[in-house]
Amino acid sequence: MKKINFVVAALLVASMVLAACGGGAGAGFKVGEVTDLGGVDDKSFNASAWAGAQQAMDELGVEAKYLESTQQSDYAKNIQQLLDEETNLIVTVGFLLGVDTALAAKANPETNFAIVDYGYPDCWPGAEVGVVCGSDTDIPNVRGLNFQTDQAAFLAGYAAAASTKTGKVATFGGIKLPTVTIFMKGMEAGVKYYNEQKGADVELLGWVTADDDGSFTGNFDSLDDGRSFAESFVQEGADIIMPVAGPVGLGSAAYCQESGSCKIIGVDTDWTQTSPEYTDIILTSVLKKINVAVFNSIKDAVEGNFAGGSKVYTIADGGVDIAAVQGASDELKAELEAAKAALIDGSLTVDGVLE
Repeated sequence: MKKINFVVAALLVASMVLAACGGGAGAGFKVGEVTDLGGVDDKSFNASAWAGAQQAMDELGVEAKYLESTQQSDYAKNIQQLLDEETNLIVTVGFLLGVDTALAAKANPETNFAIVDYGYPDCWPGAEVGVVCGSDTDIPNVRGLNFQTDQAAFLAGYAAAASTKTGKVATFGGIKLPTVTIFMKGMEAGVKYYNEQKGADVELLGWVTADDDGSFTGNFDSLDDGRSFAESFVQEGADIIMPVAGPVGLGSAAYCQESGSCKIIGVDTDWTQTSPEYTDIILTSVLKKINVAVFNSIKDAVEGNFAGGSKVYTIADGGVDIAAVQGASDELKAELEAAKAALIDGSLTVDGVLE
């Protein structure tokens, strides 16, 4: 009897250890990521999504893989490959995958999907469903992962305005998408708020919300474009630049470092961590914690708690933020904390400042 009790106790301890470690809770559960253009090692949104999947592999025991898209025609093909492999949860990354994700999800209601920077319904009056938009209704097996990055970019814009030596800062995007321009809008509001608070006249180049117009490279992969855009802004007088263009921004960082004429605000991830070679010219980074959103979605799916609809991550729940501002004075740190608190309690809003 003592021997049996010892065996039972040993099994209970082992099960508790496994549970504490995530212990294969997701054993046999398949996760697949379909990247947007730029690849899984873009040090931006694709890489951050994959980091969430890797965390799920480590902590939950799921199986995970990614398929890279090098052109837009790859989206549907890569999604179908994961469906053919009986993947349980498919994570698609980016606005451009909206239509293909909706079509696949509707045709395969038993498979769950999560899409980064998108949500449904996404159609407008007169839009052709499944062609120019994905769905005119909610899709119950799709979770949209969205981020109020304008809130974090607001803080970055304030920090840039407080740190510029020339009185001019700049931003530019890759492709003109809402998930890109939301950063630019936030930066504009942050600069404007600084000017209002300090009686200053710092100028932002590259974006005007009122005109819905700004500077865009038209791609997310050309380092040469990143260099040339940064050089052009420097020639116009800017000394701090926020590229919202994935790997394109690394070209800007290289130019700033080599020329010694500008600093960079990173986006999506903390660039001092993902591109540490440029730490000396990085003022701060606007953090969009895609990895957290992806991991949470996988965990919910594994535990049977997955639900469709849109999940918006904000500065209040830590889904967006800025990294430490290099060289910030105690005064600036206090001002940023005060602005963050006001954004959280709603007494300060991006739209309110821009109005």
